[in-house]
Amino acid sequence: MIYIRSLLANVFFFGTIVVGSIISPFIAILPRKYTFFWWDKLMMPLGFWFLKVFAGLKIEFRGKEHIASKPAIYACKHESALDTYAFTQGVPTTSYVMKKELTYIPFFGWSQHFYGMIPINRKGGAAAMKNMAKEVKKKIDDNRPVIIFPEGTRCKPGTTKGYKPGILFLAETAGVDIVPVALNTGLFWKKASFLRYQGTVVFEFLEPMNVTEYQDKKAFMTELERRIEDKCAELNREAIEKYPWIKKNLD
Repeated sequence: MIYIRSLLANVFFFGTIVVGSIISPFIAILPRKYTFFWWDKLMMPLGFWFLKVFAGLKIEFRGKEHIASKPAIYACKHESALDTYAFTQGVPTTSYVMKKELTYIPFFGWSQHFYGMIPINRKGGAAAMKNMAKEVKKKIDDNRPVIIFPEGTRCKPGTTKGYKPGILFLAETAGVDIVPVALNTGLFWKKASFLRYQGTVVFEFLEPMNVTEYQDKKAFMTELERRIEDKCAELNREAIEKYPWIKKNLD
């Protein structure tokens, strides 16, 4: 049964994104607020409704009191492709730092450009980092929040590949706080898996961290990683207790 439910969820969810991407260039001739409305208020809510109906997969945002009243950089754990779709439902108009290669995909990549995502050449070294810092600052100055996955890639639940200090440089350059974000998406939407498991995915916003309060940058990164990983572990335990069928995705 899960195979049929997952098939329907995938077809309708990704179908929504395909349709949205095809129409997006036409909406882009209008002021950008219409692009935000198209994705944040119409297409993505519809896609997540399909996930709920067909796969029984729901999304919950916790710690909303920690969502910054002014633009900030959100440091988010990255376990699933779901992370790159759901975040704007909690923090609208969010701009992601994403792989430049994704922008080459016809229609989908173009829609990312029109929405205002920040492409980066991950092999570009210092030059790429400086360019990314410039683009992040532009988004912040344009009153838009920015999300960064500090590990740089998706990780299996309960594991980490280490947090890269580039996020610290970006926050210093933009002059904003970093809001840690924990999640448990990998238990329900596993990397490179067709299956979508029933349950409630949780994104939890944690207390903002001010870079200037840490004289030791290494200590800041250690604390950022500790906060996110500890909360992720807590969310994983909670999810497995409520939905025991997902425990295998933690092994």
